[in-house]
Amino acid sequence: MCVAFSCLVTKSKKVYWKEGLDDHEGLINKFKDKDKELKDNKLPPNNTFARIEIVPPNKNYLDIKSKWIYQIDEKVKPSWLTDDYEKPCRIALQKWQNKVYKKFDLEQALHPIHPFKIKPPKITKKHLDLLKEWASVRASVRASVRASVWASVWASVRASVRDSVGASVWDSVGASVRDSVRDSVGDSVRASVWASVRVSVWDSVGASVEAYIGSMFSIKKWKYCDKIKVKGYPFNSVVKLWKMGLVPSYDGKVWRLHGGEKATILYEGKL
Repeated sequence: MCVAFSCLVTKSKKVYWKEGLDDHEGLINKFKDKDKELKDNKLPPNNTFARIEIVPPNKNYLDIKSKWIYQIDEKVKPSWLTDDYEKPCRIALQKWQNKVYKKFDLEQALHPIHPFKIKPPKITKKHLDLLKEWASVRASVRASVRASVWASVWASVRASVRDSVGASVWDSVGASVRDSVRDSVGDSVRASVWASVRVSVWDSVGASVEAYIGSMFSIKKWKYCDKIKVKGYPFNSVVKLWKMGLVPSYDGKVWRLHGGEKATILYEGKL
């Protein structure tokens, strides 16, 4: 089974790859008419091209600082395939990464913002307007999709990014971005809010976490958001609050804004 990054290298040191296409046979079919060396009819080890994979350590596609592992995906290594062929393949890997990692904010995925480590502002009309917008947007999404904000975020990101970067990358990258934020920030935020109010607000706080995750991806069209009359990212109101050090919660009756190390209630009321 092929994985990303996958490429083909010819005896003439030409490298062929395509973002979103991580299947070697698919690459052969796409480029064979452009290079006679890909129309190989010679038996190994005299074949004129080789299948190459370069993969991250521990299959962690968020780790681009470590040296990825170069490996030859051939039962019989071509006689001409010396160590000199690794360099052009790694140059191709760099070009591939430059395209793929533009799809999301890698730095923020690795180091997500923890809102309760930011000194919160004094609550003003500006913050309440953002909260009202978030309440309206969240209600609109809930009306059209059962799983709420996360269904919109996950379906939209999957549809856009998976097609662009390929199934093998998406299966790792998408889950890695999500898990990085949930594990390092999301669980802590939920626990802090719970300790602050001691009422059932898991769903509303979780929606804020998922909206923040969605903001890391570059997508033009978001699913299940047709009824939302907001320009740009439909959940940007809560992301703005998050980056100010404020996290909303809702118990079904009352909205709150939490901030500071102990998730202190800075605003409480009905909208």
